[in-house]
Amino acid sequence: MSKHAAHHHDHSHDHSHDHSCAHAHDHAGRAPEAIRAAELWCQEHGLRLTPIRQQALEALYATHQPLSAYDMIDKMVAAGAKRLAPITVYRALDFLVENGFVHRLASRNAFVACPFHHKPDELVVFMICDHCGGVDEVLSDDLSKSLSVLTESHGFAPRLRIIECGGACAHCRDQTKAA
Repeated sequence: MSKHAAHHHDHSHDHSHDHSCAHAHDHAGRAPEAIRAAELWCQEHGLRLTPIRQQALEALYATHQPLSAYDMIDKMVAAGAKRLAPITVYRALDFLVENGFVHRLASRNAFVACPFHHKPDELVVFMICDHCGGVDEVLSDDLSKSLSVLTESHGFAPRLRIIECGGACAHCRDQTKAA
């Protein structure tokens, strides 16, 4: 039997974009524990989760949608922080991505917080809803093994193991069928 670990949200709620979406509440609810875990991990590894890095992480946990650096600056200002230069936010994001606290979604040129702290070689699949912007993060041992066989058969050594799938989440797909 294959092991599938899904890190996802409940689709039985309204997907309105008024920032009261349950995706955001779920993500925001994880923020305190995830930030404490990030601080502890940084301390154990001789690194610092600086106030700017923490603000960037908090901005990502405040929504279920991927954010660009510029969107993050706006969110941070709205939360009471001073307006930062984009390069400052990009440096914070580089640190957060490098240390596994955030993922970059290349197809969206945007970032999402990750409380799961994946291993560097772990395959992560992002299912990104084109309608509501929600992101589900899923792990699959079977898919990981298949990808390893494929890359090895071509003599390819992957540096990054992320798959992004765009489409409609279960809720939005059901809403479309009902319309």
